[in-house]
Parts: sequence; structure tokens; C-alpha cells
Amino acid sequence: MSTQFDVIVIGAGPGGYIAAIRAAQLGYRVACIDEWKNAKGGAAPGGTCTNVGCIPSKALLQSSEHFDHANHHFAEHGISVGTPKMDVAKMLARKDSVVKQNNDGILYLFKKNKVTFFHGRGSFVKAVPEGYEIAVQGDKAETLLGQQVIVATGSSPRALPGTPFDEENILSNDGALRIGATPKKLGVIGAGVIGLEMGSVWRRLGAEVTILEGMPTFLGMADEAVAKEAKKVFDKQGLKVEVGAKVGEVKVAKKGVSVAYTNAKGEAQTLDVDKLIVSIGRVANTQGLNAEAVGLKLDARGAIEVDDECRTSLKGVWAIGDVVRGPMLAHKAEEEGVAVAERIAGQHGHVNFDTIPSVIYTSPEIAWVGKTEQQLKEAGVKYKAGSFPFLANGRARALGDTTGFVKMIADAETDEILGVHMIGPLVSELISEAVVAMEFKASAEDIARICHAHPTLSEATKEAALAVDKRTLNF
Repeated sequence: MSTQFDVIVIGAGPGGYIAAIRAAQLGYRVACIDEWKNAKGGAAPGGTCTNVGCIPSKALLQSSEHFDHANHHFAEHGISVGTPKMDVAKMLARKDSVVKQNNDGILYLFKKNKVTFFHGRGSFVKAVPEGYEIAVQGDKAETLLGQQVIVATGSSPRALPGTPFDEENILSNDGALRIGATPKKLGVIGAGVIGLEMGSVWRRLGAEVTILEGMPTFLGMADEAVAKEAKKVFDKQGLKVEVGAKVGEVKVAKKGVSVAYTNAKGEAQTLDVDKLIVSIGRVANTQGLNAEAVGLKLDARGAIEVDDECRTSLKGVWAIGDVVRGPMLAHKAEEEGVAVAERIAGQHGHVNFDTIPSVIYTSPEIAWVGKTEQQLKEAGVKYKAGSFPFLANGRARALGDTTGFVKMIADAETDEILGVHMIGPLVSELISEAVVAMEFKASAEDIARICHAHPTLSEATKEAALAVDKRTLNF
């Protein structure tokens, strides 16, 4: 006999666990199924983000940044520490501890909100008059019955054709987070978020890092001015990025990996490295879901087809996060999870794709929301833009990091903010002000007229808003 629930969520990543909690808050009887396991075989909810993505990568970025500061910046503060040494094993242990804290936190939230958690793989069995039968394959097999089903199964790393991940030499984001010792030479294929962040971690720890990017431009998804500044800074740091690189045969030998590629000039090249991280995108994780059993439609990429409100082709079945269209971002998944739970309850869930921020946690950090200048030019939109450098910001000087700037773009006639682009210290935190402003359709003048505490990095946002009208006060 099946255990009955009002809502069953398959997947406990950022979208799934948040959807389950919100549905429970709305009074539904909720089950959440997730198969992630920790090193001891126990439940590890949180999905890719918590286990092998956002959280552990930030832990390593923080550790490696401390090491970099000790090596290169402590002396200017009058701090003498001798020659710093990095214990990679201890750094990885701290990372694992941070991950476990997040896993345990989610399990606690399930208990607090009365969400029933099942540790195993969830898949469709069949449609029934009362909803859908969902199988759980874990320590023990169970069958659940749900009136509403939310699929939040996330995504998996895309491998190079003919070169599967072995997580020893050819690494996905998972293996990149578990390198046991700093490699002398590290190769990365793909200069996106994962490639730049993981490349930065190991570069700070002493690896010679080369990133091969297939696109002809660097950070093509970012504003051009930000991308140019980032490339200049990364070059200075020693993070070598080659754009326009077409990767050919990849060979694994006893002592490393050899990558044949053609550079932007069409010249044949070979990159020999100790380890190779492949970060060329991700694919929707629908294998094992048994979608065909209930006729759930997938698109050509294997993602679940949904409408603007995350409804699938089946009544009572929804899908959110990386397994559907849109940016593969944890916070996008969370917003969709909340929205779907509220739509099930007859409310009007809200997700605005135009105000979803993007962040790259390198040093300097990179963040943006809204349209880039090149997008507005292509669309023929008349705009005005203003920038303010952190070089002229008092707090940035005190921090000892004056790299980068804040750029604001507004409509030429209405002054409504159309995009905000940042590169510099802690811009991952500063971008939220721009998101709030754009969500409420603020003008650049609105930000320019708001009092910002002094001295703060956020004053650079105010000054960029003033710069839109060509009236900065401190530059």
C-alpha cells in the first residue's frame, strides 16, 4: 500500500528542498526524495550546489584567498608570518565540514517543517486516479502516492565527447573539489563560472593554470567592459586564458593528461598538464526518472518541457531548476520552487528572469543583473551609462583592494535601470541592491538620491548612478 502525500518533490537541491518546505508551510503533507550520499553512505540533501558546487567551491575559494593574502598582502598591513604553507588535506577537510553543516541544516529544516524525507532515487511508476505513484529505490524500496509532483532533479556535468570523467585525471566539478595535492600544471577546458573559480583556487595554491575557452571572446555573457577588466586582472595574476581554442584529442598517460587543440590563429598546439578540469556546461538530469512511464515530455536536450509557470505536459506535475529551461543557477531554482508551491496553493508565484543576478566568485568578484551594453545596442535600445571605479572608493582603499568598478545602464528617456554590472571586492553582496532597484523599476536617479553609509563599497553603486547623469561626486 502506497504512502499518500499531497505533494512529492523529487530532488532535494536548492529548488527541491525549498519547494518542499514552502509547500509544507502552506499546509500540505509533503515528501521529498533525494539520493545524494555522504562519504559514510548517509543522506546528503542539498544537491550539486551543496555537495559538489556552490558551497564547497566557496569554501575552497575562501581558504585559497587567505593563503594568497598571507603570501602577498599581509606584509603591507605590517603582519609578518614567515613563509605560509598550505595543508591541502586540512583545507579539504574544512570544505567537507562546511558541506556537512549544510546537509544537516536541510535535514533539520525538513524536520522543523514536517517534511517527510526519503533517502533514495525517486522515479515515476504510473499515473493513477489519485495522482502519481512514485518509486523510491534506497536502503529499502518504497512506493509513494502524490496528488502533485515537483521534479527538481538538477543537472550533471557535460563530458567531452569520447573523454569520460574518471575524477582522477579528467575531472568534473566534483573531482576538481577533491584534488589531494596542488598540481604543478593544471588545465581547464571552459572559462565559465566553474572553470574560472576552480582555476583561481589552484592558481593561488601554486599551480600553473591554463584555461582553454572555445568561444572567440572572454566572458561573452558579461558586459564587455567587465569582461575586459577581468581578463586584464586575471592575466596579471598569472591565470592564463586562451580564447578561440578548439580542443581535439585528449590523452591520459601515467603522468598526466595531454590536450591537442587549435588556437585562435589556427595553429596546432599541445597542452600537457597533471590534471584536467572539464567545465563545458551541464545537462539536465532526467536519466532514471522513468519519464516515459507517464508520458512526461522532454525536449531535444533531455530537459523537461515546461510553460512559463513550470507546468509540464502532465496535469499535477511540475518541474523546476536545472532540469528545465533558463539559467542553471541555484537561486533561480529556489525562486521557482517557492513559486510552484504557491501556485499549487492557488497563489500567484513570482519569478522574474530579468532580475536574476549572476555572480562569479573569483578575486575580483564579478556580478551583474539585467541587460549588458552590447545587448542593448543589438536591440536598438537608447540608453545612457555611468561607471565608478573602486580606486576612488574610500572603503576599497582601506581594504587594500581597489580593482574594478560599478557600471549602471539606464533608459535614455525614462531613466529606468536596465542593467548593473560590477567587478571588484564583494560585489556578490553589492549586486542585491541593483536587483531590488530593478524589481521595483527604479531609476538611476532613485539610487543616486538614496543615502549610502560612508565609508562603504556600496557608495560605488550610488556614484555609478550619479555617473549616469554625468555628476559623480568623488571621481
